[in-house]
Amino acid sequence: MTAATVEGTGAPGWRTCPVTARRIDARAERLIRVNAVAAVVALLIGAVAALLLALTRWQVVHLLPAEWYYRILGVHGMNMLIFFIIFFEMAVLWFAGTVLLNARPAAPRYAWFNFGMMLIGALMVEAMQWSGKADVLYTSYPPLKAHPLFYLGIILFAVGALSVVGQFFATLTIARRERTYTGSMPLVVYGAMTAAIIAVITLLHGAMVYIPTFLWSVGLIDSVNPQMYRLLWWALGHSAQQINVAAMVAIWYMLGALTVGAVVLNEKVSRWAFVLYILFISMASAHHLLVDPGFGPAWKIVNTSYFMYMAVLASMIHGFTVPAGIELGMRLRGFTKGLFGWLRKAPWGDPGFSSLVLSVVVFGFFGGITGVTIGTEQINIIAHNTLRIPGHFHATVVSGTAVAFMGATYYLLPLIFRRKVSFWGLAKIQPYMFAGGLLLLEFGMTFAGSFGVPRRHWDISFTQAAHDVPFSPVVDLFMAMVGIGGIIAATGAFAFILIAVTSVFFGERVTEFPRGKAIAGIPQGLTNPPVHAANADAVNAELHAPARGWAGPTPGTLVLVAVFFLAFMLYYFTNWKLLSFLWKIG
Repeated sequence: MTAATVEGTGAPGWRTCPVTARRIDARAERLIRVNAVAAVVALLIGAVAALLLALTRWQVVHLLPAEWYYRILGVHGMNMLIFFIIFFEMAVLWFAGTVLLNARPAAPRYAWFNFGMMLIGALMVEAMQWSGKADVLYTSYPPLKAHPLFYLGIILFAVGALSVVGQFFATLTIARRERTYTGSMPLVVYGAMTAAIIAVITLLHGAMVYIPTFLWSVGLIDSVNPQMYRLLWWALGHSAQQINVAAMVAIWYMLGALTVGAVVLNEKVSRWAFVLYILFISMASAHHLLVDPGFGPAWKIVNTSYFMYMAVLASMIHGFTVPAGIELGMRLRGFTKGLFGWLRKAPWGDPGFSSLVLSVVVFGFFGGITGVTIGTEQINIIAHNTLRIPGHFHATVVSGTAVAFMGATYYLLPLIFRRKVSFWGLAKIQPYMFAGGLLLLEFGMTFAGSFGVPRRHWDISFTQAAHDVPFSPVVDLFMAMVGIGGIIAATGAFAFILIAVTSVFFGERVTEFPRGKAIAGIPQGLTNPPVHAANADAVNAELHAPARGWAGPTPGTLVLVAVFFLAFMLYYFTNWKLLSFLWKIG
């Protein structure tokens, strides 16, 4: 315990949250704060880079010269896919392991050492990239070679993150031993634990690939096998995004409960879906290797079909239980009219709720459908290394994970930083701006990629090439969508950063959460917590009555699921049809 007494309890080092009544350790609270701030700084750098890239891929503007385009592309990848996401996930682990379990953190002083290691590693990578000593892109495939400090920085960052994950597991052990909670582990914490287990698998692969590469860069070993590098690197580069998926889903469940009183339809099913993530989701990395000649067809088919489909099943379970839990929670609060009365009456002005819905919808409909499709071995032939690939992962990592993290931030600002959300009017529209711009960008990328536009090339017009590569004139429209969507999305990201930074450092301090009042700067889920109706048991019995037949208690969600499956079948069939044209079949 710290010597200081934290306001609100009289107990040394603790305070009691006035909304959740949970005890919060001051040391854990500080760790949550610094990791969240570091994540926002990385988001700022990545968003600036994203804007520059979007204005370069838009051929009418074509902003950056080739050298700076590829340099900024590497900066964007590292900041968005590694630093922003993992710093925020470290904040999530400290939050889930301590606040949600009323527990004290394990070895908090050592946690500052780990945070320092991650921060120093990130700064080393930034310095090497911006100085032009690491123009190897996000993937850094050999024989491209960066300065040794680039690889060393990534190793330090990964070791620091892996150590924090170890502390998270130790914190869970402390909570269980000291009985800081009763019953089974809360589902949100269970999801965070899933993300932590996947992080261990991911970061160990990172060590396996980057330590030899570092030794190669300093001349201690002669070469790195490019094929083995690609295999191990994608177990890091793609699996790192599976950490995001597990953390994102955990946040879905948390935001659903905070914003509308969502219920979990069946905890055992949801927990088993998380277990499927642990066992199978990292195999999705193989879709980046489907056109590599060094891997046999049996390996490719097993990884991208039979096993990976178990991870797809897990996502489909969460993709149903989260919106169904929202619908049932709203109906138990009395919003029972029609198929979608519960949806119309939802708090769309709450940025936490709008972020939740946008994350679920875009991740599921766009990211999920495109991911399963391009992960099919045969279809991957016409999608690999085209703009369809970033179109897909922007829908998952950005429209899914980043939007969910933003929604969580709007609740963490009052709860953890104890500050009102600044620019409240802007905060209400920020999720729509960010997600809407991304959706336009993702559509542009996906359809441009369907016409063969390459994934990373600086100049798709090939103006200085010996041979012309003509594209359909409609590609100009799709690339304009990429540029315009990128501008809108970057504006939404900058708005979020402005809101977060101003709130943390200059925001009005929150001392209480008056119930039943709408207060600008505090999400409604904190001042007017969703409570099920007094007759909720009777409503629940009526919703589950046999007379309702197949519709059950969540008829609206079942309709949305049917729409999803129709969209899935149509897109999947269309891709097989395009493949048959390429192969001249039929």
